[in-house]
Amino acid sequence: MPRSLKKGPYVEEILLKKIAGKKPGSLPAIKTWARRSQISPEMVGFTFGVHNGRQHLDVLVTEDMVGHRLGEFALTRKFVRHGGKMQKEIEMKAKEAEIASAQAAKGAAADASAKK
Repeated sequence: MPRSLKKGPYVEEILLKKIAGKKPGSLPAIKTWARRSQISPEMVGFTFGVHNGRQHLDVLVTEDMVGHRLGEFALTRKFVRHGGKMQKEIEMKAKEAEIASAQAAKGAAADASAKK
């Protein structure tokens, strides 16, 4: 449930103090554990090191992120792809086919330049 409009957005005061009077890009990543803090327009351009429970992940704030929470951009779980041996074989065949088509295109381009 979103926060009421009467209260306004929740932004950590400490984060605002750290970026007050500074230029975006002039600071190294600002480490924070405040995943629940909303991104305000003043934060655009700054890089925050948002803690995901294990390490700080660098998040460069853009205009599209305003209104979202910092924690949305520092995932806490790592996705391990599905499939096992069969999936690996399928990917290897696809990669080999891609390499073969690239070599064929390169050979055709070399033949065309040799004819000129």
